[in-house]
Amino acid sequence: MRLSVEMIAPNAHEVALGTVMVELLSAVQSESKRTANFRTLLKRLEKTLRNIEPIFYGIERLRKVLYCYPENETKLFIFYVANGREVVLECSNIKCWNVYKKFLHANKLIALDNMLLRFFQDNMSLNRRSLFEIYALGDKMDQVLTAVTKQTSGLLSDSCSVPGMPDVIIGLDSHLQNLKQILLKDDTHVLTVSAPGGCGKTTLAKMLCHDNEIKDIFGDNILYVTVSKTTSLKTIIQKLFSHFHVNACELQTDEDAKNQLENMFRKMKSKNILLVLDDVWSESESIIQDLKFTIPGYKILVTSRFLFSRFGSTFDLSLLNDEDAKTLFCYSAFHNTNHVNVPDDLVNKIVKYCKGFPLALTVIGASLCGQNMVKWRMTLKKLSEGQSVFQLSSRLLVSLQSSVDALEDLGIVKECFLDLGSFPEDERIPASTLMDIWVELYDLDEEGMYTTEYLLELSSRNLLNLVLTRKDASEVEGYCNEQYVTQHDLIRELEIHLNSRDPIPQRTRFLIEIYNNQIPTWWIQQTQEPINARLLSITTDESFSSIWYDLNAPNVEALILNTRSKKYALPQFITKMNKLKVLNITSYGTCPSQLHDLHFIKSLTNLKRLRLEHVSISHSIQSILQLYNLKKLSFIMCEIGNALASCTNVTLPNLLELEIDRCYDLTEIPVGFCSLNCIKKLSITNCHELNSLPNNLGNLSSLEILRIHSCTRLGALPESIGCLSNLMFLDISDCLCITTLPYEIGDLNGLRVIKMSGCRGLEELPDSVVNLCLLEDVICDEETSYLWSYYENDLCNLKINTVEDDRFANFMKVVAQ
Repeated sequence: MRLSVEMIAPNAHEVALGTVMVELLSAVQSESKRTANFRTLLKRLEKTLRNIEPIFYGIERLRKVLYCYPENETKLFIFYVANGREVVLECSNIKCWNVYKKFLHANKLIALDNMLLRFFQDNMSLNRRSLFEIYALGDKMDQVLTAVTKQTSGLLSDSCSVPGMPDVIIGLDSHLQNLKQILLKDDTHVLTVSAPGGCGKTTLAKMLCHDNEIKDIFGDNILYVTVSKTTSLKTIIQKLFSHFHVNACELQTDEDAKNQLENMFRKMKSKNILLVLDDVWSESESIIQDLKFTIPGYKILVTSRFLFSRFGSTFDLSLLNDEDAKTLFCYSAFHNTNHVNVPDDLVNKIVKYCKGFPLALTVIGASLCGQNMVKWRMTLKKLSEGQSVFQLSSRLLVSLQSSVDALEDLGIVKECFLDLGSFPEDERIPASTLMDIWVELYDLDEEGMYTTEYLLELSSRNLLNLVLTRKDASEVEGYCNEQYVTQHDLIRELEIHLNSRDPIPQRTRFLIEIYNNQIPTWWIQQTQEPINARLLSITTDESFSSIWYDLNAPNVEALILNTRSKKYALPQFITKMNKLKVLNITSYGTCPSQLHDLHFIKSLTNLKRLRLEHVSISHSIQSILQLYNLKKLSFIMCEIGNALASCTNVTLPNLLELEIDRCYDLTEIPVGFCSLNCIKKLSITNCHELNSLPNNLGNLSSLEILRIHSCTRLGALPESIGCLSNLMFLDISDCLCITTLPYEIGDLNGLRVIKMSGCRGLEELPDSVVNLCLLEDVICDEETSYLWSYYENDLCNLKINTVEDDRFANFMKVVAQ
């Protein structure tokens, strides 16, 4: 007879878990008050803890949860929670300028939150049953599993043998040599082969296992296990024991199984062991850690469409080059058939649409095998007219869509992924552009923490590549500064395909591409119902003549206009987009596009964020400078000319951020911009013709972040800078002509960080810097660090961080080219 929960006193595990959970909640609340760093993630963690608080405060509900886990898993969870408390308490010690350390710490907080949700939420449905039902179910399942184990233990002796290889392998020989070289290094213990689905990861792993050099080293101790989403650690270990004809029926817990496997490996006659874990999903990352033993000669090779950076070495499997792509396609399309009548030019064109993706080349080629020329030409016609390769191959769609389906449980991450199809093929997407869109569409934090979190999540799943162009980029400036996103063409095509499956009026995001002025028929004839999408992207080529037809899209909140033409006029239909919050206009041509009809913008009364990139602005942009609700204005690589200088009336009362980057003809900042009392971030970077800042810069009383880096002709900072009482961050890196800092800089009582590497003309610091009582970090080169070293004793919180790489020398190389 089982006793009811109420009749049993709390055991040690229940007390320990309740204690560490209460301590974790207390730590989260304390750190949220102490530091602004990670505040968004700490609030999210606190919300999770509040939701599960009734469980760990109530012994009955807590016991129901713990009953679903083996004792060793409960112990491990308690350990992780206790360690999570230390992670939380470390938040206030992370310096705000250290971008890499803060990203790493943010990931730890995210992992802690996800672990809590999985541990408790997965059992909420079980808690609806009575405790006796759970006990009874557990007893029956134990009996069934025991019986099944006994029946099958003798049938798995070869379950970890290496599978055979395909008849033909193309384009992987060089990858095999590189993979072997990395795997056989003494310091490589776990190596992950990472790439999207269908790229040949499994084939490469099989090639490695069948390689003569690898077989000479590892002999019969090459073990191959395919890991599905639902595979447990105990199941894998049972397979390994069965492979060596060892009875595994007595394994009680995961911890017991792990210990016995390690003991078996240590006793094996051959010192070298290679364990291949094929197709590991992110949910099974802990299995890799559990199977990682410190045994000389023992190595693990993982294949996955995800990145597991915690284990060190990663081998990124690139796609096929043009020659190998054609060879693979031809083998699939012409295997055992006569292909004399298929023109080589036709083959080349179809291969091009497969983007070097092995699975696409194989399935499209197979679909044309033995077909007549009509089928071949029709396939090319469909692809050239914009039909996706996914419409030609359901197998290809299923392979890649599984990675997208795995995003379902990650909130809006899937929506963010699908938004990436809004940008042109083979172009870098600035992370700050995505932040502007996602902040308004999904109500994210404006610092960009969630944007970075989502990009890191998608990058870890090989759905995008995240590039950081400036290694010393600071998080105080914004998480997304200097970050860019790139994608493989086929991944982008998948996004477009998934966005286009619903009827046009029902699409959440609507992506339109116009080439050679061929406007879609439904648009010309106005036969379509109103478009209800929240995001609208229109991409045009260099031949576009800016002849627009009316478009009824009243619910659009984010509009992305991508162009390549020399002249580009804004469409008048934007004046009816009353809900528009984000407008992004980018030219991808060789020269900036001349932008016309800017006066349409003044009707966008709800516009919050405007980004103009690589466009030539007309002499009058007064309509932009009178957008009452605008919060962020960005000019990137724009030809500005006299457009700003001629503006006398700047009415942007709610502007919080002004960004001017790589505007090479910008010589001065209009005085009118110094009347923006609400602005918190001012960024003027890589503007090499800028020679002065307004004398009344100090009027920007709310300014918190000032970035003036790489303005190589700027000679001085204005004396009024001392009036910026709220300034926390100042970046004057690579301002080569600044020789002195104004004495008034000592009045910046709130200043915490100064970045000034590459200021080669700076000869001395004013003595007033001793008044910078809150200054924590100075990031500079070695020469400038000597100037600051004289004041270290006066500034007790000061830490001088020396930038090792010579970015000035790199800049001069670029100029010389």
